[in-house]
Amino acid sequence: MSFFKKYNGTMNKRLARLEKLIWTLIYGGLLSALVGYFMQRDGDDAGPWLTGVGIGVAVLGVILIFVRSRLREGPPASDAKTPGRQSH
Repeated sequence: MSFFKKYNGTMNKRLARLEKLIWTLIYGGLLSALVGYFMQRDGDDAGPWLTGVGIGVAVLGVILIFVRSRLREGPPASDAKTPGRQSH
């Protein structure tokens, strides 16, 4: 019995693309913030701007994690057939 549930990813291509985008935004934003920080320490004027943009992009990735947690893998509710109803 394992403590953590295994997560093998999703079969839904839209959700898989969203997950890749999320982690790209988070890691890219943190890397940009770090580079901007070191640019700022060296006296470059673009350092604070790059740090701010990097933090903003990383925060966007974290927000998308919350959005992804609310999405379901099944078909949309509008596509589900209601029992007893027939379309003509």
